[in-house]
Amino acid sequence: MHPAKSVIFFTTASGAGYGLVFLLIAADLAGLLPASFWLSFTGYAVGFALIIGGLLSSTFHLGHPERAWRALTQWRSSWLSREGVMAIFTFLPTGLFALHQLFWPGDFPVLAPLVGLAGMAAAAVTVYCTAMIYASLKPVHGWHNGYVPVGYLLFSLITGLVLVNALFAVFGFSSLPLLLVGLGALALGLVFKVAYWRFLDGTQSLSTPESATGLGEFGRVRLFEAPHTEANYLMQEMGFRIARKHAAKLRRIALLCAFMLPFLLTLPGIFATGLVGVLCLCLAVVSCAVGMVTERWLFFAEARHTVSLYYGTAHA
Repeated sequence: MHPAKSVIFFTTASGAGYGLVFLLIAADLAGLLPASFWLSFTGYAVGFALIIGGLLSSTFHLGHPERAWRALTQWRSSWLSREGVMAIFTFLPTGLFALHQLFWPGDFPVLAPLVGLAGMAAAAVTVYCTAMIYASLKPVHGWHNGYVPVGYLLFSLITGLVLVNALFAVFGFSSLPLLLVGLGALALGLVFKVAYWRFLDGTQSLSTPESATGLGEFGRVRLFEAPHTEANYLMQEMGFRIARKHAAKLRRIALLCAFMLPFLLTLPGIFATGLVGVLCLCLAVVSCAVGMVTERWLFFAEARHTVSLYYGTAHA
C-alpha cells in the first residue's frame, strides 16, 4: 500500500497523545503524579496537541475533507466512523479530568476517579478503533490479523511512557514504577514487532491469481499483458512495492530507534539524576519518534492488497 504521510503522522501522533493522556490519568489515580501544576499542564497540553494534530492530519488524505463529518454517521458498520465518534467523545472525560487535576485536585473525591477511568477507557477504545480500520480489511493479509490491534495499543502505550518519563525528568521528578514499566514495554514491543514480521514473512494471503480469476482448474495463471499502458490509481495506491533489501534495512532502523535505543536511554533515568538523566530521557523521545514513524511507514509499505494479483504479483 502507498504510505501516505498524513496517515503515518495521524496514527503515530494521535497514538502517542492518547498514550500520554492515558498514563497521566493513570499516574494521578495511582498517586504517582507529583503535585506540580506545570508538569500536569504541559503533559496534557502535549497530549491533546498530538491528538488534535493527528486527527486534523488524517483529513488531508481525504479527497473531500469538507465532507469528513459525514463519516460520523456510519458508526454502525464502519470502524472509521467509530474511531471518529470515539475521538470526539474522548475529549469529554479526559478534558474534564485534566481540568479537575489542574484546578480542583482535592474536590469531587468520588466522581473524579470515575471520570478518569472513563477517560482512560475511551482513549484505549479510540486507539483500538483506529487499529480496526486496517485490521478489518480482509483483502490486505498484512493487516487482517490479530497482531494489528495489539500492536497499535502497545505502541501507543510505549510512546506515552517514553513521553511521560521525559516530562517527569524535565520538571525535576522521577517515578521508578513508570521507568520500570517503560523498560518492560520497550522490551515487549521489540519482541512483538519481530514476531509480527516473522508472521508477515512466513504467511501469505489465501488469494492467488488462480483463485482471483477462477482459472485455477486449468493450471498456473500468469499475466500475459499488462491491463494498462500507464499506472492507474489502483497500481499507485494498492500496488506499492518496496525492495526486500530496503525493507530489511528499514526494519533494523525501526527496531533500533523505536525500542533498543529508548531502552538504553531510559536506563540512566533510573540511576542518574540531573542533566544526564534529563538529556537521556529526552533523546529517548526523539529516537522513539523516528523509530515509530519508520515502523508505521513499513506497516503501510509492506501491506499487499489482493487487487495486485490482477497486475502480475504471485501472491498478496
